[in-house]
Amino acid sequence: MKELIEKFPSQLEEALAIATAAKLGLKKNAYTQVVISGLGGSGIGGTILQDFLSPISTVPIVVNKSYSIPNFIHAKTLFIACSYSGNTEETLAAFEAAKAKKATIVCVSSGGRLLELAKKNKLAYIQIPSGFPPRSCIGYSLIQLLAVVDQAGIVPFPEKEIKGIIKKLTEQSSDINREAASMAIELVNKHIAIYIGEGYEGLAIRFQQQIQENSKMLAWHNVIPEMTHNEIVGWVQRNPMIAVVHCYHKSDFPRNQRRRKYLQQVLDSYKVFQSSMEMTGKTYWETAFHFIHFTDWVSYHLAANRKRDAVEVRVIDGLKKEMGKK
Repeated sequence: MKELIEKFPSQLEEALAIATAAKLGLKKNAYTQVVISGLGGSGIGGTILQDFLSPISTVPIVVNKSYSIPNFIHAKTLFIACSYSGNTEETLAAFEAAKAKKATIVCVSSGGRLLELAKKNKLAYIQIPSGFPPRSCIGYSLIQLLAVVDQAGIVPFPEKEIKGIIKKLTEQSSDINREAASMAIELVNKHIAIYIGEGYEGLAIRFQQQIQENSKMLAWHNVIPEMTHNEIVGWVQRNPMIAVVHCYHKSDFPRNQRRRKYLQQVLDSYKVFQSSMEMTGKTYWETAFHFIHFTDWVSYHLAANRKRDAVEVRVIDGLKKEMGKK
């Protein structure tokens, strides 16, 4: 996993080359909604893209993480099926349901059954490199999603911006790793609550998932302001095994900044261990890719500190074997 995280900037560079070469034959401005279907490491890119598009897109963006699909899908829906392996059973079921609804389908995958179906049905697809843990390939999948919505006329592809991000991440890589290692020392062997401002929930979910899979630790997330209407009350029962990570950006809505500061005071009064992480970046994508790279390193160092293999996911492999039984 260490080598895969180190190569994240070069993964983005390769993903950019794949995306700019993709010719999907989509019609511009022809879709009334976009549905992105995928789970786990294959699906989180859709959630992050949804956060980016929701404030600016006039076309609704929906993320689907189920065997079934929303009933509103029809012939003017752009349906993007994302499965790194191409064999995610929920995504394959959703694909078939979207096909029956005559949606326009684009597949993003490294191979497997999904790619076979795309080719068999003469559907648009983007093939990404295979052979890696899906959660380590978010750069490949997320950049392709940006290419798809660009070619659908929803938002322009930020090629120049991504090139700048790659350059900056490459230059800052050692510092990012060192700072992440420092944070990991504080969080080792804790259950981790991740609190983040509205508009960035996908990033919090990504961080949570990486802690769970790479570090083999429990983690959850919530969003401000929502959590200040309910979860804040639950902290009255102190638990020394829990650590809170506050993820914030200086551009967070002012009222939410005020809520976060009050939340920190409440947690202080209950003697809860807290760590703060200021999210850096002048644009959404600069912030997102820096956050992903930094938190991936945090999850890796947590695993290393606990002497855990960051790659193995035997329990998920066992589930797949169980689900494959007739």
